[in-house]
Amino acid sequence: MLIIVDNKIPDTARARLSEFGEVIGLSTSGITYDAISGHPDIFFCQHPGGIIVAPNLPAEYFEILDKHNIPYIIGINPVGKIYPESAVYNAVVTDTYYIHYTGISDDAVKEVARDRMLVPVRQGYCRCNLLPLRDNHFITSDIGIHKILTDRKVNALYVSPKAIILEDFPHGFFGGACGVFGNRVFICGSLDSFPDGEKVKMYLRKLDYEIIELCDDRLTDVGSILFVQ
Repeated sequence: MLIIVDNKIPDTARARLSEFGEVIGLSTSGITYDAISGHPDIFFCQHPGGIIVAPNLPAEYFEILDKHNIPYIIGINPVGKIYPESAVYNAVVTDTYYIHYTGISDDAVKEVARDRMLVPVRQGYCRCNLLPLRDNHFITSDIGIHKILTDRKVNALYVSPKAIILEDFPHGFFGGACGVFGNRVFICGSLDSFPDGEKVKMYLRKLDYEIIELCDDRLTDVGSILFVQ
């Protein structure tokens, strides 16, 4: 099991994650802006069949994937310096849905998701803002995404992003603070420090998830926690 995280993740969170697999710290330079330069959900799009990888992911990470026999598809467009080119892989693809601002989605993402139900949204940083869960449930920190999902009778919980840390920005996003593997939801931070923490706990427990809080700090947007095998 590989767990790909922003190399700037707190040390305590990294240590806790290492109990579940081999932690790979992602760091890039000169590709996109600093706040998201190590975010997995900027360079990878995870889908039920595997992962799509940006072609300009540094070579050392392709070598790690190859060494561990992780299957992947190489995307068409490189991650860019600024939005929207920085968000072309930041889609949510589940067994049922393909959710993204589709005008910017990489063609490799569109191809993989072609048989899914399309849910177009106006948020390019969709995976940052949307945590997909089992049985077509979601948690989102984007009010527009929440409205679109609930209008379609999709079960989604809205939480405010205002207390989530992201360097150089007023706040981060909820999905970017989380990762899911099996029946566990991993959170970079403590829900006790999050104003909507009790709502999140109740929602996840109703879905029979175990909650793994990786540290006692405020929630931090680390560009999602990516589990691959």
